[in-house]
Amino acid sequence: MAMNVSSSGKNGAIAPAMNVTPLVDVVLVLLIIFMVVTPLLNKQLWLNLPKKDEDAKNEPPPDADKPVVLTVDAKGAIRINQTEVSRAELRDRLTRIFAARGDKLLYFDAADDAPYGITVEVMDIAKRGGAKGIAILTEKLGG
Repeated sequence: MAMNVSSSGKNGAIAPAMNVTPLVDVVLVLLIIFMVVTPLLNKQLWLNLPKKDEDAKNEPPPDADKPVVLTVDAKGAIRINQTEVSRAELRDRLTRIFAARGDKLLYFDAADDAPYGITVEVMDIAKRGGAKGIAILTEKLGG
């Protein structure tokens, strides 16, 4: 480290002065290293993508799982995908359905004037029947 001796001021006080030459040398070496390495970082990847089939339909395959919809109407009748089921066999039926499916999602639809007690009881039976998630439908399903 270099020192400057000043004649003005307090009795010729010594003030430190930084030598920047080693700093400039290090920065220039790093600059040269980055300039040499940067072109080597470019890599090419050849990718062959199949052409888009314009004739293919965006429909799911016919063997795709249809959603399980559990419905309670105003009279308290219970239906699984439009098939009427009694309360006694509801749990067994749902257990068999969910055993064959990967997802355990049940769509639940109750009529606006369905009895509240029956609706809650049916959801409880569905949960015990293996439904991990119950999605409440707010709008009627089309078709």
